[in-house]
Amino acid sequence: MNDIILDHYEINKATAALIPAYHTDYQTIVWEKDQRFYVRKTPLQLIKEACLEGGADFNGRRAAVSHKTGVNNKVPIPVIPHKQIYAFPTHSPKLHECHWLFYYHVKSIQRHPDAPSHTIITFKDNKELLLHVSYYTIEKQLQRTSYCITRFPQYSIHKTNSLPINQWCKSFCLQFIHKTIQHLQRKHYPVPLTYITY
Repeated sequence: MNDIILDHYEINKATAALIPAYHTDYQTIVWEKDQRFYVRKTPLQLIKEACLEGGADFNGRRAAVSHKTGVNNKVPIPVIPHKQIYAFPTHSPKLHECHWLFYYHVKSIQRHPDAPSHTIITFKDNKELLLHVSYYTIEKQLQRTSYCITRFPQYSIHKTNSLPINQWCKSFCLQFIHKTIQHLQRKHYPVPLTYITY
């Protein structure tokens, strides 16, 4: 094959998906906008390394999300929160078939018309990925990740428009939740009651 195989890859804002590979020379296919990378490391290894770059280890982030959301299986991960990089697994991360999808790159999901146990993921660059995962599972993972984002917002607060910091934070959080609800409604995802009763 003529594709370049990388020993290492750094997850970034352009990373859309980490796909497990069944190949002797590489273990992950990385999807970026208009690019594909072939990496010797596993998807989970790349996620763990990116978490460390983001300031905490994988197990710590996973434990924090479980504590704040009550989710214990297929836990979404705030990989690098201050860069708005959030990912969720399609299976248990211990399984080889586990894909990692990056929330802000997912445009839509739909059931496969001929295979109910499969789901078509459409990314914002309009590329499609067919997964042997139910629509319900992917929808639930998107909802979990959206909730995770509201519980782990990491933004720079250098510009506060002269508002007292507590007042600014409260105003910002309310705006963020409102925008999240609008986003979920546009995508036709059920809005968790947590948002409505906040």
